Amino acid sequence: MKSAVIVFPGSNCDRDCKVAIERSTGSSVDMVWHQETALPSGLDLIVLPGGFSYGDYLRCGAMASLSPVMAEVKVAAERGVAVVGICNGFQVLCEAGMLPGALLRNEGLKYICKAVTLDVVNAQTRFSSGYAQTREAVMTVGNGEGNFFAGEAELDRIEGEGQVVFRYRDNPNGSARDIAGIVNAKGNVLGLMPHPDRSFEAELGSADGAILFQTALASA
Repeated sequence: MKSAVIVFPGSNCDRDCKVAIERSTGSSVDMVWHQETALPSGLDLIVLPGGFSYGDYLRCGAMASLSPVMAEVKVAAERGVAVVGICNGFQVLCEAGMLPGALLRNEGLKYICKAVTLDVVNAQTRFSSGYAQTREAVMTVGNGEGNFFAGEAELDRIEGEGQVVFRYRDNPNGSARDIAGIVNAKGNVLGLMPHPDRSFEAELGSADGAILFQTALASA
């Protein structure tokens, strides 16, 4: 199995993701700089990590979504390669039009960093089937702009089509309908605000994040 982590200027969880994937799955991981115009061949998983790409200038993820490598990420996603955007990576995927909705300032206008419990509301995706028995996961959030927003019609659509994968049990940031993570219509692009890369070993407080990486690569 082979994975890649995209590195933007301002990424601060890129190495966390690399270590989490390697230890959880044994997959080899390439670090890919955002100005690259090609991705490594034979990828099974692409991860857009958390952080503050371009210092969150303009809007979170807006400038990163236009980085040269994103054209290749889109092509890979169209071929069916699994793509995961975590925190800032989720913001980038929304800005790039790869996922619906947007991430706004937290409802309380404060940065939030804490462990959260998630309900796995769709355990039939290529990222979440590993949670089918427990239907819950504990991960850590760390964001100031993690408030998921979409219009009511769009929310109805993505819920009706099973695109909502994770919900907050105790919503920390005001996200519409407690949404913590969604997939695209094709089911191979996942965006989530909580960090599986900070929750992949029991010593970190939870090993539930490892299941996400394991499931994504097992379904490749």
